[in-house]
Amino acid sequence: MKKFALAVHGGAGPDSDFIKKNQEGYKKGLEDALNAGYKILEQGGSALDAVEAAVNSLEDNPLFNAGRGAAINDKGETQTCASIADGKKLQMGAVAIVKNVRNPVSLARQVMEQTKHIYLGSFGAIDFATEVKAPLEPDAYFITDHQVDAYLEARAQSKNGTKKALDAALPQVERRKHGTVGAVALDKNGNLAAATSTGGTEFEKAGRIGDSSMAGIGSYADNQFCAVSTTGDGESLIRHITSFHIAALMEYKELSLQEACDFLIDIKCKNEKGDMGILSIDPNAEVVFKFNSERMHRGCKSSDGRMMVAIY
Repeated sequence: MKKFALAVHGGAGPDSDFIKKNQEGYKKGLEDALNAGYKILEQGGSALDAVEAAVNSLEDNPLFNAGRGAAINDKGETQTCASIADGKKLQMGAVAIVKNVRNPVSLARQVMEQTKHIYLGSFGAIDFATEVKAPLEPDAYFITDHQVDAYLEARAQSKNGTKKALDAALPQVERRKHGTVGAVALDKNGNLAAATSTGGTEFEKAGRIGDSSMAGIGSYADNQFCAVSTTGDGESLIRHITSFHIAALMEYKELSLQEACDFLIDIKCKNEKGDMGILSIDPNAEVVFKFNSERMHRGCKSSDGRMMVAIY
């Protein structure tokens, strides 16, 4: 039997009391996502279908910062970004600054498969969502209590003082952040795929485009080398073209997936102050998690019977 496997992440970053109190809920959410995607692989389905299903599960879970439960920006609104990558054809699809779309990663796939483009944003993406009849939800669907708390705290600091006061408050606010979500998979036919979705960061500027939707940064897949989904501080991940960087290290330096992830995080980015997390898989179903943060919600399930879920 040919090997197949699925791995997911629910974000990398600092720890928080909220995360500690909700560990079981997070673990169940990761397990549900794994089961949703793995079932497809087990039945002979595609890696692309599997990563979409896994990420959809996480987008629908209010504990995770993607889809429902998205962070609230400085205008008091949610804005989501997502990308998906097909390693068989080196195809990609992405959407940015999307509102009211229940599952942004599915809209990204529609962009990949139904248009000649890779990337749609803002009103164009929303118009396209209406055109393809993507499931939509009202604004209230996406807003959760813990994201409201984070927004109100940041807003209060912004109104009460200077930029310096806000900057001093943001580290406390950031500790409430629950992270981008993503998935990578290898199917029975040897195809790789990756998908990533995010609700951004608390009190970010309206219109900010995060790393998750950027091809070669949030998601990348090439059947010859690997599929990668990233998480952490978007600006750090963007600076290092993170997901493609892993594939390039494998191709140009002939490193293994583990060696490539170790080199990027431990050597190339050793002085990077931002949190960086990598979820990856190679054509041999080898799954590698690598992160420099206090925690990374993660899990994997493979055809050899292995299954794991972890936060720390």
